[in-house]
Amino acid sequence: MRTLLNAVQRAQDGRWTARHARFELHSHFQPIYSLSHHRAVGHEALLRAVDAQGRAVAPPSVLAAATSPDDLVHLDRLCRLLHVANFSAQAGPEPVWLFLNIHPAVFVRGPGLGGQRYMRAMLDRFALPPSQVVLEVTEDMVRRDQSFEAAMAEARELGCLLALDDFGAGHSNFDRVWHIRPEIVKLDRSLVRRAAMEPRIGRIATQMVSLLHACGAMVLMEGIETLDEAYLALQADVDFVQGYLFAPPAPVLQPPQWPHPVIDAVWQRFDARFEADKRAERERLAPYMNAIGHAAALLQAGLPLEACCQEFLRLPGAELCYLIDEQGLQIGHNVTSPHFEARRSAQFAPLRDARGARWARRPYFRRALDHIGRVQVTRPYLTVHGAHLCVTVSIGLRWQERLVVLGGDIDWDIQPALG
Repeated sequence: MRTLLNAVQRAQDGRWTARHARFELHSHFQPIYSLSHHRAVGHEALLRAVDAQGRAVAPPSVLAAATSPDDLVHLDRLCRLLHVANFSAQAGPEPVWLFLNIHPAVFVRGPGLGGQRYMRAMLDRFALPPSQVVLEVTEDMVRRDQSFEAAMAEARELGCLLALDDFGAGHSNFDRVWHIRPEIVKLDRSLVRRAAMEPRIGRIATQMVSLLHACGAMVLMEGIETLDEAYLALQADVDFVQGYLFAPPAPVLQPPQWPHPVIDAVWQRFDARFEADKRAERERLAPYMNAIGHAAALLQAGLPLEACCQEFLRLPGAELCYLIDEQGLQIGHNVTSPHFEARRSAQFAPLRDARGARWARRPYFRRALDHIGRVQVTRPYLTVHGAHLCVTVSIGLRWQERLVVLGGDIDWDIQPALG
């Protein structure tokens, strides 16, 4: 610890700098916001470096210049010391998190090198509670071995939080989340960018956030640069956001209570688009809902299912209709549209005959029985009739002295996405 302290010095402006080999090291901080709280709740510390000629050097290049594993440990700890010193010098009385990146190789070596002892001494030196420190571990470098287990145990024993970084890039694995139990998972920028541009990926991102919440992790969406990406963050119900749209990295911390006009703009956009999307959704679904309701009336009047469903099946993207009894068992065959028959793939032929199939677990079935006579609509889901998304409209009715559910599937891949 004393050796590292000798490598840092405080400039006249109060900021700390450090030297390692031919590099001069500086701290920058990028705020992390809670859109719900309308303020910064944390800051990620980022390394900035220049060489002897004053030219900027990328952080990976600085780390790659370490001459040995021990030198990498020294450099990594020096960077954390620098960030803690600069953060503590600026942080006010309001508790905010400091997100610290830690090199995976250093993280797993820490237990054998006094990592916890060093962290505790460093945080005590600058009066920073461990509860305000979030250690970021890169998702694709997580390993299941005794060293990693010990490193996680040490971090938690110290009182720090763990964040799993870069989730959604490369071969992300929910098993790692279950195993590590991080308090925070950071969604990678590449996923955020694609999800904002492609509605189908956006729906996947929303489901991913829901699964991460079920795993017990809060979710941070990083790399947000546009209002569309910020809108996606609100839609997906993420907990925190980070990116150039809100603030670039800077050597000075942003005050936590500083009102942020971009956050207000994001919420205004959300309010306007949410209502517009819901209105467009209702208008888009109205013909299908009316048609399935009309089909139910014809069915109760005694017409055969094939005749009842013709109006529905003529609508764009309408695929098929079917009848389900009160136990969820399908009555007879599906009644299909020409659109569906033209796209039907032999690859899914084993699922073609649905007579007697039980659909009791499906939301469209349960909701229809709970609201007899009222048309229900599902969210998009993967149909068993092919590798695409569908939306089901359904209605519960009394037919031939028993309760049944009439359902109609719509190919949603050829329609605008539901909001």
